[in-house]
Amino acid sequence: MQEIRTPADLSLVSGGDPIVEWAAQGFGNGVRVWAAGDAVAVASPDVSKHDRLAVIGAADDAAPLVRDVLREVGPSYRPFGDEALVRELAERVPELTFSASFGWMDASEVPDLTTTAAWLDGDVGVEELLSEASPKSYAWPGRSGVRRWAALTGDRGELLSIAADAWSAPGVGFLAGVATHPVARGKGLSRQVCGFVTAELVKRHGRVALMVDGDNAAAIAVYRRLGYTYRRVAAAGIR
Repeated sequence: MQEIRTPADLSLVSGGDPIVEWAAQGFGNGVRVWAAGDAVAVASPDVSKHDRLAVIGAADDAAPLVRDVLREVGPSYRPFGDEALVRELAERVPELTFSASFGWMDASEVPDLTTTAAWLDGDVGVEELLSEASPKSYAWPGRSGVRRWAALTGDRGELLSIAADAWSAPGVGFLAGVATHPVARGKGLSRQVCGFVTAELVKRHGRVALMVDGDNAAAIAVYRRLGYTYRRVAAAGIR
């Protein structure tokens, strides 16, 4: 396997695939990248809550590459990529077991929508809203890689709906931490705040992405209306 050391070389060997471009985090601290045949593997520590090993390519090339990379980086890394490939890896790499499937969604156009959402000056009230409305969120104030929060607020300044710019990479912004207060649901607020963050991240990074539970039809519908396309992905774990 060949170690890839620059963003330009990663784009060349990956064809600009947004999953590996995002996982590489601009070759930030601790990120390492390898290629073998048409497979690419990006080991990215502490990104979106996990040490992730993003993988693309044909299974015949990806399986031996993943075996070698896991020996290099250790068992904390969680292979992640297209669902069909991850299922193949779980069959071919003895150390791996299939963990979960979900969705990756990305967009590269600024959505056409009017909103009063804005970036917050700090994160006061965010943790309280997440605790009530989305306690399983990966993005929380103070967590590594979580940069800033956007919100729609009520008449008294209370937070009604929020979303975060978290784990964004130079060429792929990332939207996370979406939550709407229970009393404010059903009013389209989530679409507005996510539309605002989507527009801001597309303008800054050229593309924006997020992860979503595959059975969350309501959220997927909101993101599709904002211009996102859906990609079935999955993760594997170490036995």
